[in-house]
Amino acid sequence: MIRPLLFTSALALAVLPAASVLAQSTPAPAAATGTQAPAAAFTLPALPYAFDALDPAIDAETMQIHHGRHHKAYVDNLNAAVAADPALAGLAIEDLLGRVSTLPAAVRNNGGGHWNHSLFWTLLTPVGQGGEPSPELSAAITRDFGSMEAFKTAFNQAATTRFGSGWAWLIVADGKLQITSTPNQDNPLMDLAEVRGAPVLAVDVWEHAYYLKYQNKRADYLTAFWTVVNWDSVNRLYADAQ
Repeated sequence: MIRPLLFTSALALAVLPAASVLAQSTPAPAAATGTQAPAAAFTLPALPYAFDALDPAIDAETMQIHHGRHHKAYVDNLNAAVAADPALAGLAIEDLLGRVSTLPAAVRNNGGGHWNHSLFWTLLTPVGQGGEPSPELSAAITRDFGSMEAFKTAFNQAATTRFGSGWAWLIVADGKLQITSTPNQDNPLMDLAEVRGAPVLAVDVWEHAYYLKYQNKRADYLTAFWTVVNWDSVNRLYADAQ
């Protein structure tokens, strides 16, 4: 069974499970009646670290543009798409993704973009602060991939061979770990995903995630990615998916 990831405040990341990533992905309450404008359904979460905190793996300018422009655009466009259809009012992001095949492309693209990035920020942390895979996760990786090295090789392969823009994922499906990739801003929670499951690790391979620093060297970006993985968050996601 796929367990949806519910988002909570970035300020609570240190004390809440990573499966509860950023509350800004849950619709805000409607504004009071009167002249006050309706509240936006979804809001841009704050990063849980400074823009330059991931240097040298990911530079500050990339983080500023990625978060403040690209992610913000997904939020703004998602709010516009939801506002255009009263039937979508008040629905959580996971509810939208779970039936996204029946919804306009704007919800699929921007809802996926918002959810994916809200998760992605919590999966990154400054070098040396991410901890290690838990004994339970390590055992599952060995069981399902043979070794940690084999897992990383397979994950990098999925990310490297994703043609164009998209994501690579480590998910829990049917009680086992699987690696998959999705195009554009699709994710494994969507009802149209080729492989569905509960994400526990993800990497963004859109060029805007790495091009300023790495240009077309996606493989170099992926090598650097492993130095800033927040294994503490991955461990909590894996535990919640069991």
